[in-house]
Amino acid sequence: MPRNAASARATVTHLLASRIHGPAGQGLAEVVIADALLVTSELVTNAFRHGGGLTGFTAELTDEGLLLAVADASPDAPVTSPHPPRTAHVGGYGWPLVCRLAKRVSITFHPGGKRIIALVALP
Repeated sequence: MPRNAASARATVTHLLASRIHGPAGQGLAEVVIADALLVTSELVTNAFRHGGGLTGFTAELTDEGLLLAVADASPDAPVTSPHPPRTAHVGGYGWPLVCRLAKRVSITFHPGGKRIIALVALP
């Protein structure tokens, strides 16, 4: 299990390497890799910062793309913090970003926390 977001990104980078260095002409675009790493980073960081700690992490390549499952110790769903226009604010961007970049996102709740599954398409 990753100790932090950087470790989770390293795991995903290694996993994506087979797609990046696959048969000629079938590599992934840099923006797709960046999106996958950003989603990974946001989910893991939020588990540590807001979810009471990371309790599970898996990353796998499927026919549809990169499937991430991140579990934490909080029973609370991620929230989007509305920010009034023209005000300075910090934070609140991660969850909307994950929802925008992922093809699919789901949350399952269980005793002792939740698990978020995100699918990042890999064209």
